[in-house]
Order: sequence, then C-alpha cells, then structure tokens
Amino acid sequence: MKLSVVIPVMNEAENIRPLFEALDAALRPIEHEIILVDDGSSDGTVAVVTAAAPENVQLIVLNKNYGQTTAMAAGIDHAKGELIATMDGDLQNDPEDIPMMIRHLEAHELDVVAGRRTSRKDGMMMRKIPSALANTMIRNLTDVHIRDYGCTLKVFRKDVAKNLGLYGELHRFIPVLVQLYGAKMEEVDVRHHPRKFGRSKYGIGRTFKVLSDLLFMVFFQKWGQKPMHLFGTLGFLSFFLGIAVNLYLLALKILGEEIGGRPMLSLGIILTFIGIQLITTGFVAEFIMRTYYESQNKKPYIIRKIVGKP
Repeated sequence: MKLSVVIPVMNEAENIRPLFEALDAALRPIEHEIILVDDGSSDGTVAVVTAAAPENVQLIVLNKNYGQTTAMAAGIDHAKGELIATMDGDLQNDPEDIPMMIRHLEAHELDVVAGRRTSRKDGMMMRKIPSALANTMIRNLTDVHIRDYGCTLKVFRKDVAKNLGLYGELHRFIPVLVQLYGAKMEEVDVRHHPRKFGRSKYGIGRTFKVLSDLLFMVFFQKWGQKPMHLFGTLGFLSFFLGIAVNLYLLALKILGEEIGGRPMLSLGIILTFIGIQLITTGFVAEFIMRTYYESQNKKPYIIRKIVGKP
C-alpha cells in the first residue's frame, strides 16, 4: 500500500463526514488507507465513524483519553503504507496538500516533509502568539530550524514514523525526534482552514506542558545516550568546589581561626554532598538509559477495540 493517513480524533463527530469526503477527493488516485484513532471521545464520534466510514477506513478506539501523541503512536503502529501521513481531524489541515507533500518527498529523496501553515486561521492571543513564542524557543534550544512545530500535517517514510518513539506529549517535538533518528526533513507551505465544527482542544494552559517537554527534549537530544556526561560533569564540579572550600577552611582552622559559625562551612559541606548525589544520579540515569534502549517494546496504550479491516 502506498499511503496510510493517521488521524487522531476526540469529540469531532460533526467533522467526520466532511473529513471523509475531503480525503476521498484528495487521495482517490493514490492507493491508501485511513486510520482514525478515537482518543476517548464522548460525543458520538465512534458511532458516526462506524456508520459513515468507507471500506478503506480503520477505526482504533482507545480505552480512554491518552492525549494526541499516544493516539498518533497507536495509529502509526497499525499503519501499513510505505508512506505515513499524519493530520488533525478538525478539517483545519487540508488533505489536498498530501499529494503535493508526497511529490516533494520523492523528488528530493527526503524521509519527512513537514507542513508549515500559511495564513493560519486561529486566534491571535490564545493560539498564534503562544505558538510563535514556543516555536522560537524550541528552535533556538534544539537547533532544529523548523518554523512551525505545531502543524500536525506531515508525511513520513514508514521506517522513520515507526521508530520515532512517541510518548507522553511529544508530538510537537517530532522534528527534533526526526533529527535524532538521522532522517532528512524539509518544510513546505500548506493551507490552513478555520474550524467549522466543534471546539479546539488547545489553549494557553498547554504552554507549561510544552515548556516541561522542551526541557526533557533538550536533555534527551544532548545527553539522552550519555547522561553521565551531564550529571558527572556537574557532580565533579560541585564535589571539587566543596572540597576546595573545606580545605580552605581547614587551613584557617590550623592557623587558629574560628570557622564553626561561618556560612562558608555549610556551603562547602553542601557542595560536596551535592556533587556525590549528582554523580550517583548519573550512574542511575545510565542504567535507566540502557534499560530504555534494551527493554521490550511495550506499548504505552490499551486498545478497547478495532473496527474495520486489519
């Protein structure tokens, strides 16, 4: 099969039928399958998909709401196409951009083509400005120069998509994961439409989640396979500073000065113990890293049922 289109959905019942029509019109010349992953909908989305789905649609219903990243990972795991496209189910991404992205990927021998939303149809204060700030911060800290990290519309070669290691809420950081994988990626302009039905699942509250995930991604990108290089360096620096402070105070004590009430004594002891703790943390992180890479491929989700052809 040429293409698998993976679409996480949550409470998008009104968008399902127009989505199927748009996908059929855009992808009819391409041999493809559509994988919808219901991420804990409560509005009848599953019933609408079951009633309206064409034969090439498979619906994966997750046991509860896990979040967009896990839903996307579930769909990618079940995709059979040589290429895998991901997009939102709210009709803001345009399926007609997918053939163009496939042509760009094949013409330039790329592994991933990422969408860059032009004339974005979202609110300025609640969506555009926070997104622009997040994109700038991620770009500068990770040195992965993509302008639009938040666009779900992407096309991957199968081997790249299936080895990204999507967990938690890392879908925004897919370009960073692609770089860590060593894949070739480019960004292209895609269309963006205003939401017609339903309500957006994104808000300003996601900003702190993005910042937390960014800290993890920077750590994972720079020290994911060598955590001891970070913890060991900081630990030895703290340890030797503590030892230096303590030796200085010992010299003063030998010279007859009183050191018991000096704050520097507490500083020296604290630095020494912090150094030991950081070095120990480095050892633990090294063992965790090895377990992460060598353990069994256990999935971070539970599937309640699968509707449609396998």
